[in-house]
Amino acid sequence: MIVGEVIGNIWATRKEDGLVGLKFLVVKPDRSDNTPEAPTFVAVDRIGAGVGDKVMVTKGSASSHLQDGPAIPIDALIIGIVDSVEVERSGSNG
Repeated sequence: MIVGEVIGNIWATRKEDGLVGLKFLVVKPDRSDNTPEAPTFVAVDRIGAGVGDKVMVTKGSASSHLQDGPAIPIDALIIGIVDSVEVERSGSNG
């Protein structure tokens, strides 16, 4: 899973039949300490996330099985809106 922030919307009036009715959002992954910045990506949203929300995203083949029937052509699916994040650090790691 990836944690990131929704930074935009994508509107597509013409798309594959399996994608009709789905909302597309642009997500910028959060940077962990000392990690390079990851590129933004498009994720399907069915839970009502919006610009500025911190979200959890699953990527890969698991995201394409969000409904009964055949897999649909998506690579990322928003699976949660994050309320808070708590990370504990040991004394030796900073």
